[in-house]
Amino acid sequence: MSKKTIAILTILVTIILDQVIKIYVKTNFVLGEEVVVFDWFRIHFVENNGMAMGFEFGGKAGKLFLTLFRIVAVSAIIYWLAGNIKRKVHNAVIVGISLIFSGAVGNIIDSLFYGIIFDDSNHKVATLFADEPYGEMLYGKVVDMFYFPIWSGNLPEWIPFIGGDMFTFFQYIFNPADAYISIGVALLFIFSKQAFPKEEKEIEKTEA
Repeated sequence: MSKKTIAILTILVTIILDQVIKIYVKTNFVLGEEVVVFDWFRIHFVENNGMAMGFEFGGKAGKLFLTLFRIVAVSAIIYWLAGNIKRKVHNAVIVGISLIFSGAVGNIIDSLFYGIIFDDSNHKVATLFADEPYGEMLYGKVVDMFYFPIWSGNLPEWIPFIGGDMFTFFQYIFNPADAYISIGVALLFIFSKQAFPKEEKEIEKTEA
């Protein structure tokens, strides 16, 4: 299988999976609804206007900036991916960059279109292609659902500043697109010599 085929298949499969899961949750869960799969793994439907794992900034202007930034970033990532395909780098690098691209595109789709194809999820299940959508283009909310509260409890008193506070690990709720980006970055870190060969050579020359 060629590296180009690997990239295309990775991107298509992951983006479709991301959107299928998000649309299923959006059209079957009320906002805030939770299903306990295991004590340490739950499907908990939330939405956010900002960055991965619920971080937000700048209100409506910040949301617009983030969406436009993601679009620019996606263009840069696809250029980076094409260059690595030409260099015939390790397949893990191709998959890693493809996953980062898929993650960015997955959340861009939410931001671009969800505000104009879904109605609100408050106190009811949303309708796909609703007559009265909840928002406008570029301002859609990103759907999150994966929650892994592996451990919850009070932190030891001896820990500075936060000792004695209630803490949950892992407290963030995320979606498949967020997971793709994290896995992609991890792959690039593991295969950094193959992903960034020029940088490695320049460092060796400087040290010599």
